[in-house]
Amino acid sequence: MENITEFWLLVKYIILGLFQGFTEPIPISSSGHLVILRELFNIEIKGLSFEILVNFGSLLAVLVIYRKDIIRLVTNFFRFIFAKDEAAKADFQFMMYLVIATIPTGVIGLLFEDYISSKLSTVAIVGVTLLITGFALWIIRNLRGNKNDREISLKDAIIVGLAQAVALIPGISRSGATIVAAMLLGMKRETALRFSFLLYIPVSLGITVMSASDIVNDKNFDVLMIPYLLAFMASIIASYFALKWFINIMANGNLKYFSYYCFIAGILVILFL
Repeated sequence: MENITEFWLLVKYIILGLFQGFTEPIPISSSGHLVILRELFNIEIKGLSFEILVNFGSLLAVLVIYRKDIIRLVTNFFRFIFAKDEAAKADFQFMMYLVIATIPTGVIGLLFEDYISSKLSTVAIVGVTLLITGFALWIIRNLRGNKNDREISLKDAIIVGLAQAVALIPGISRSGATIVAAMLLGMKRETALRFSFLLYIPVSLGITVMSASDIVNDKNFDVLMIPYLLAFMASIIASYFALKWFINIMANGNLKYFSYYCFIAGILVILFL
């Protein structure tokens, strides 16, 4: 019986990792789905180690997929600084806008992290915020902007950054909020998508670095190390394929299907959980 219990625990954590990984890139809120799944599986995850690890798994997947963009941007960033190469100026500005857009999330996260985790991480809240996410995606379902990477402004960066900060609330999709804001500002779909996921990198990396001590001091980590690591690996795999899939969805302009899903999921959560 004990072996069966341990096996089922591993299965639960793998499923949690797969769901987090799959839902992180697509606009249906990974944090909201983790709240729902923890309720369904009756798992109380103490501390932040689990969320840090699975989010780091998603970060690795994003780094792999956008590696060429990252190498180009970082190279041109320093080329403009040290060589004053005007050809690298656009990428330098793009990098600066990513840094600026990261600030609202960092500030609001530090100030309100405890309140969000204690007061807003409930199933009822997630049901409502999923409906909000669905409505926002519905608004932009047919938009086709004309701004490319070189035409992003400081104002655009600040607004998209504020949208990402709102997504600290479980049920508000981070990718959804940033893409909605970017497209409402007139960005092309591919530009909105790229800015959204490159913006995810400094935020996720910052959270991982700042929270490393939580893993070190987590009393549950030694006991749950294997389930956590399995969830971490599941998150990497799921995030990679989900993001590849989502890139194709964005190219074809099929965001409305995510809107339908959020509406259905939000209603079901409110009615039955």
